Amino acid sequence: MSTTTLPTSTAEQQPTPSRAVTGGGDEGRIGLRANLRHIGALVRRNTLQIKQDPESMFDVLLMPIIFTLLFVYVFGGSVGASLGGDRDAYVNYVIPGLMAMMGLNIAMAVGTGMNDDFRKGVMDRFRTMPIARSSVLIAKIVVEIGRMLIATTILLGMGFLLGMEIKTSVLELLGAVGLSLAFGASLMWIFILLGLTMKTAQAVQGVAMLVLMPLQFGSSIFAPPSTMPGWLQSFTDYNPLSNLADAARNLINGGPVAHSAWMTLGWAAGITLVTAPLAVAKFRKKS
Repeated sequence: MSTTTLPTSTAEQQPTPSRAVTGGGDEGRIGLRANLRHIGALVRRNTLQIKQDPESMFDVLLMPIIFTLLFVYVFGGSVGASLGGDRDAYVNYVIPGLMAMMGLNIAMAVGTGMNDDFRKGVMDRFRTMPIARSSVLIAKIVVEIGRMLIATTILLGMGFLLGMEIKTSVLELLGAVGLSLAFGASLMWIFILLGLTMKTAQAVQGVAMLVLMPLQFGSSIFAPPSTMPGWLQSFTDYNPLSNLADAARNLINGGPVAHSAWMTLGWAAGITLVTAPLAVAKFRKKS
């Protein structure tokens, strides 16, 4: 009697999409070396995407120039006088503060970009691949940190052109840049989570502006808190942007740094520890 071999079913020949998604989401099965390799490949992919779309760098290249000229020449005379100097004194005051502002604005762009990538189906493709979910988000943050570094370099270049002086050392200037990058990276996790939660990029931008405006202008970025009403001074004392601006300012101009720097690092660590796991979980479950 002859025997007949049954053909292997299609489902057995290749894994189903749901299997691929589940396997890719299992962070524990992917080793550190493989995870780093995935992050490197995704960083390269994101960098090439920027190369193909150079217009995406306009905000990084132009925002520091516009903000510097705007605030120095609009507010420099009056605020500089309140500092006991002139517009030149204000340059040394506002440039370190604007370093904190750069991180905020670039972090907001990360949220809108993440939302847009999901709507285009780009992230759905990544979620079917056998890679850790966190590697997709970490790679995006690494590229955005690079963009933030470019923006900060242009900002400092504008400051030097307008007369800013380093009254400490180059090493302490680099410390101020490092603090700004660390805090900006922590903010990106917030906006990634926001981008994964809101339905449209416009909604992400609208909610972000409602949060960013009070934080930016209710801080010591643009003007000393001593010129503000008492209730607003209390707000600026607890505003993490004030801590970052004060730390960067004292690292460049001289002054006590320890308290503001440790507060900035504490805020950055706390924000990352809370929002990063939430963002990865939302990325894994988002439909």
